[in-house]
Formats: sequence, structure tokens, C-alpha cells
Amino acid sequence: MATGKILITPRSLTAGGHPALARFEQAGYEQVCCTPGQQPDEAQLLELLPGCVGYLAGVEPVSRRVLEQARELRAISRNGVGVNNIDLEAAGQLQIAVLRVEGANARGVAELTIALILSLVRHIPFSDHRLKQGQWQRRKGIELEDRTLGLVGCGHIGRLVAQMATALGMQVRGYDPVPHEALAAIPGFRYADLEQVLEEADVVSLHAPALPDGQPLLNQERIARMKSGAYLINTARGELLDDVAVLAALDAGRLAGVAIDAYRHEPPGADPLVLHEKTIAVPHIGAFTEESVSRAVVGAVENLIQALENEEGIDDGCGCGDL
Repeated sequence: MATGKILITPRSLTAGGHPALARFEQAGYEQVCCTPGQQPDEAQLLELLPGCVGYLAGVEPVSRRVLEQARELRAISRNGVGVNNIDLEAAGQLQIAVLRVEGANARGVAELTIALILSLVRHIPFSDHRLKQGQWQRRKGIELEDRTLGLVGCGHIGRLVAQMATALGMQVRGYDPVPHEALAAIPGFRYADLEQVLEEADVVSLHAPALPDGQPLLNQERIARMKSGAYLINTARGELLDDVAVLAALDAGRLAGVAIDAYRHEPPGADPLVLHEKTIAVPHIGAFTEESVSRAVVGAVENLIQALENEEGIDDGCGCGDL
């Protein structure tokens, strides 16, 4: 039977646990957890990770310094697809496998995306807030039929969003460096280059990994290409947005509304973009459903056990992949 310690840090698991974690004990591993329900910082990782052979990681930053101190670490398994929080170059140099559970969170994030689009275009949070204050105040919304949804990133999540949006009668324009044939066959969907997607879309939704250089994908120049009065949804990565440019576009009325579920820093604090009256901000809940969490945890646990028990020929999973 295998032996060794495995660090577990995802907030949903340290706070509430999951039956799949019992697989570690069954396989002979000892579980180590950080403060329940809290994302560990670098100092905590430097304290907890050394001596561990495996690491079931959340979205906390994992630096080169942390990895270099974890001399026994052989594999990191994310309970999701995103690995941009991990120093992949350092992991590769130290021969630490980085594993992902592709597609596990896709439906949860896709359904939230559609919910945010509807909430924006029908002003649902505004209406709810005003009515609870005793004010009968309404804002005219728009209907989605025959409107154009622009998808930036057409991986697992983007494809589900496209299917749901076309079912609502929307036309969908999608940008992705690697087109997917099955998506291209959906009635109402068409691939286009990024600039065309931004120019044609009434609603733009981001489903792409962060850029390798950390620069925002939607900067001031690209936001200026968007339709006046368009809506913007980001359920992917906080790094994709130039927050200052987005805020300026909201203030100028160029963007009619923004919805955000991913941030550069979590929690974001008193961020002006988060606090803006035309922004709907939710605390990274896209994958926080019973079904998505369960799929992700089961996949991450199995990935980690397999990696530790069969290290030869492991695909390190360090590519960004699709979402």
C-alpha cells in the first residue's frame, strides 16, 4: 500500500469535505488540510506542503518558491481545469506533474453564464433591490431572440453556452484558436475572428484561459470595438479584463452592463468595478454546484492517486487546454 501525505486546499473541501476524499485513506495516504474554508497564502503553503507527495489544489497561487521547498512533491491535481495559478515552468523543471479535470465544471459555469446574461438584460438585481427598498422602479430590458452572443473561447464551457443560447433564439459568433467541428454544426452558430466577434455581439462572454504574459485580453482598444450598449460577462479569469478600461466604458455608457464571477484577487475587496451599479458580481460560484463539485473532486482524487501510483508516462497536463 502507498504511503505519504497529501495536502488538500480547495475551500469547498476543507470546509465541507467530500466522500471521494476517503479514497486517499483507502490508498494509504494521510490527508493534510489548511484552515477550513479559507484559501491558503504562500506562508501557509510553505508550512504545509513540504513533506507531502501529493497536492489536491484549489485556486490559490502556487509559486516557484513553494514548489522548490516541497522536495517530496510528485503531483498536483486541480479540482477543475484552470492551472494558471500554478507556476507551470517551475513544476516542469522540478518534474512535478500538474493534472486537471477537464469539463467537470462546464455545465455549472455555462448555466451561470446564461443566468447572468438574463439578469443583466432584464435588470433583475436592480429590480429586486429597489422593490425591497419600497421603490416601484423599473428599467426596460431587452429580449434575447435574434440578438448576437459573442463567445471568446469555445471549449467545454463555451460549447454548452452556445447550445443554450441558440435554444433561446440567439445567434452565436465564436472565437477560438482551435475550432471544434461539432460546434460549427449548431444552427445559429458561426466561427469568426476575435475582432469580428466583438464588433457583432450584443453580449460578449469570456470562456478562455488567461494569456501567458498576464496581459488582459479585453483591453481599452478591444473594448472600443464592441457595440455601444453591449453587455460583458466574465466567468473565466479575472486577468482577462482591463478593469480600468471596463469601468471607464461603463461610466461612459458604452457598456450597458457587466457580470463577473472571476477576479484577479479573491475576495476582490472594495473594487470600483465590483461596486458599480451596472455590475453584477458573484463570488466565484460558477463551478460551485453539487454536481460540478462532485465531478471535479472525484476526478481530481482519481487523477492524483493514479499519478502517484504510476508516475511513468504521466501526461503532466501543463497545457492551458480549453475551458
